[in-house]
Amino acid sequence: MPVRHVGVADAPGGAIFRAMNQADTPAVDPWLERFLRAYYDRRPVNATFVGVHEHDHRFADLSAAGVDDTVSEMRSLLEEADTGRKAPDAPLAGIDRRLAEGFLRIQGWEYSSGHFLGNPSIHVGEAVFGLMALLLPDSTPSEDRLHALRARMAAVPDFLAQSRLHLHEVPTPWTLRAIRECKGGLAFLRGGVSHVDSRLQTVAEPAAAALEDFGAFLESTVLRRPKAEAGCGPEAFGLYLREGHFLTQSADEIVRYARDEMAKADSEMSSGAAEFGAENAADAIATLADRRPDVTRYYRRYQEIWDAMRQLSDDRALLTWPDFPIRYVPRPQWARASAPDLYFLFYRSPAAFGRPAIHDYLVTPIDDSMSAEERETLLRADNDGVIKLNHVVHHGGIGHHVQNWHAFRSPLRIGRIAAVDCASRIAMFCGATMAEGWACYATDLMAEVGGLTPLERFALRHARVRMCARAIVDVELHNGRMTLDDAAAFYQERAGMTAAGAEAEAVKNSMFPASALIYLMGTDMIHELRADLCRAPEDDLTLGSFHDAFLSYGSIPVRLIGNEMRRRAALGLPLGAHEASS
Repeated sequence: MPVRHVGVADAPGGAIFRAMNQADTPAVDPWLERFLRAYYDRRPVNATFVGVHEHDHRFADLSAAGVDDTVSEMRSLLEEADTGRKAPDAPLAGIDRRLAEGFLRIQGWEYSSGHFLGNPSIHVGEAVFGLMALLLPDSTPSEDRLHALRARMAAVPDFLAQSRLHLHEVPTPWTLRAIRECKGGLAFLRGGVSHVDSRLQTVAEPAAAALEDFGAFLESTVLRRPKAEAGCGPEAFGLYLREGHFLTQSADEIVRYARDEMAKADSEMSSGAAEFGAENAADAIATLADRRPDVTRYYRRYQEIWDAMRQLSDDRALLTWPDFPIRYVPRPQWARASAPDLYFLFYRSPAAFGRPAIHDYLVTPIDDSMSAEERETLLRADNDGVIKLNHVVHHGGIGHHVQNWHAFRSPLRIGRIAAVDCASRIAMFCGATMAEGWACYATDLMAEVGGLTPLERFALRHARVRMCARAIVDVELHNGRMTLDDAAAFYQERAGMTAAGAEAEAVKNSMFPASALIYLMGTDMIHELRADLCRAPEDDLTLGSFHDAFLSYGSIPVRLIGNEMRRRAALGLPLGAHEASS
């Protein structure tokens, strides 16, 4: 039966949503409350993105004393957790605590290693998106938000001065990326902000001057202190696997699995190209560009495909799809000059708290200022297949957007916020396998129920190859068996990436350890869990109920969700997190 509205009694997993209003949060854990207060206080830009606005006027304190205080506080919280450990008051309370402890252990390494505070791209991203965060939720920011924006602009010079203290030997590609991001930030501060409010231009100039000086410092000083190694090393990589993703496989087991799966996907692509009259897979996939909207239907096409995918999901009762619509709109004027040089996302997760009723999805603009050739290039790039697979299914529809809505209602406090997009990465590392695993699984799901054309389904095989390639590079790069050049070459040769795309992907992988394997591992763990719990037609668990129960845990590691759902299934208990917290 169709699933349309939250709270409908006969929706798949409807009991889950009825329980939400009764007991949707485990008993208050004073330690967890202290952890969350410290999280927002020490990471004010993340707090803004999450929707906690009491810190909107400032940046993190990265002075020597400020960093020491942050590290000491994290160490103290871990010591309190160890000494005060007791049996949790509710089944899910222990998961929240364990996730928080894992976050603290990973952040402890990040603060001490130089891998993050020693990366200039992290600092530029924090400075620029600390400002943009106050504009992204709404196209017309309130006076309160503009007041916070002015205050945070005034804090940029001190923040970047503190950032310099942490930059010693840096991999050259990281520095070059940061220099490019400075250029994007300057385009925003010296032009973009005037499209928000003309009064901001004067206020923005001291911040722009500080960013310009920071870029000059990177070119004149940091570039002259290159560091050869860009990986984090086996020990730290293992920490991410254990304390972030909670995976049981070793790095070597993951890379063997990824290589095996890549070989299977390669074989399927090679044998399937002839079905589309092509000599090879790349030529077959290239024909997707021929199926594209014209200029007059470009923006409307996104919404048409979104509506069709929503209707298909309802018709097949795949899950509870919320009344939380997407509005596909052109990227705002204030971001157009800066976005190409920044980590500027088409779809950025809504804030966990204080969300707008309709969320804007910022698509590449097409207008009369473009030449006919430029418009044609854009339309071929954003063809129907790309709009459906990437901008609707993966990001703006059943993938990230629907998963985020479910996450915001999780009884797990960390599950609500972990996958919110922040300046350079999501709010907490532990949300990664759910966020990307679900979005990739959702694309598989829509193929399964007839939502994709044969050519689009074939394109998923190519996406599978890239997922495997990312996992391989992730492991090999951070375990010292690939250099950045090796990784870029691998992406070109085995995943069909362009030279520029391969280099950018390798650099991103090096900056964020164990973040590229999440696509493959997250997706496959969801498929495995579904196979375990939805075994036979006579089972009471429908596909829609399985998806609602799975999503109810929020943005936490897929491995932990699987463990809890299997445990509850073995005991004959309801599978969803809301019943588990009751």
